[in-house]
Amino acid sequence: MAAYFSFGGNQKKAASKTVTIGIMSGVKQEDAIWKTVAQTAKKKYNIKLKFKKFTDYSQPNKALAEGDVDLNAFQHQAFLDAWNKANKTNIVSIGKTFITPIRLYSKQYKQVKDIPDGATIAVPNDATNESRALFLLKNAGLITLKANTDLATVKSIAKNPKNLKIKELDASQTARSLSDVDAAVINTNYAQAAGLNYKSAIYVEPVNKDSEQWINLIAANKKDKNKKEYQEVVKAYQTAKTKQMMKKEYGTAEIPAWNIKLK
Repeated sequence: MAAYFSFGGNQKKAASKTVTIGIMSGVKQEDAIWKTVAQTAKKKYNIKLKFKKFTDYSQPNKALAEGDVDLNAFQHQAFLDAWNKANKTNIVSIGKTFITPIRLYSKQYKQVKDIPDGATIAVPNDATNESRALFLLKNAGLITLKANTDLATVKSIAKNPKNLKIKELDASQTARSLSDVDAAVINTNYAQAAGLNYKSAIYVEPVNKDSEQWINLIAANKKDKNKKEYQEVVKAYQTAKTKQMMKKEYGTAEIPAWNIKLK
């Protein structure tokens, strides 16, 4: 659905533009953030944002490719790359939004260095989140990965000095496994659903070159990436107001990512 122009009775008024964005439903914090963005888009760029909500992660890119929405905002770069490859689509990022670091939790240990030899660590078993979890363990100094690893699996582990046992579980089960393992890498949404305070994590995924692929984004079909109104939606998102709303809704669980420097 391309953005359309509607002209009111007064022809001298600037054209009002409507852009439809696909987002995930049921996330009140995100709704609050997008409400702020919509206000900025309307006030500064005369763009009306409409939202189409989805319940399944397989839907927003399909809707974008088929023209049912103009943009979407629900995924990180790694997910998008995998989607394009699997579905032969040509969807691209037109602007970074935020990153929600994953975290390492433990009921038994308060610091990474306390994790003993032979400990069992639970990680999500889907390709993107397992890779992300293994990069977290690498950055925590618990393992090393083979050179030039992009999408890590347990076979990518080069050194495991503590002989850690990696237990692969469905991402939704990692939080529930905490009582049965020494530590678990848990996505923030599942940690919140399980009542875990993200501040209790013993290690937080650093925002660096390894985690760049996990930065969330606003996506468009490649042919539309330079459309003025779509670029203005990105500008309406990437503001101090949005940062303030993120902090209000998420504390430090979600980090604005459009102007961070990756080391």
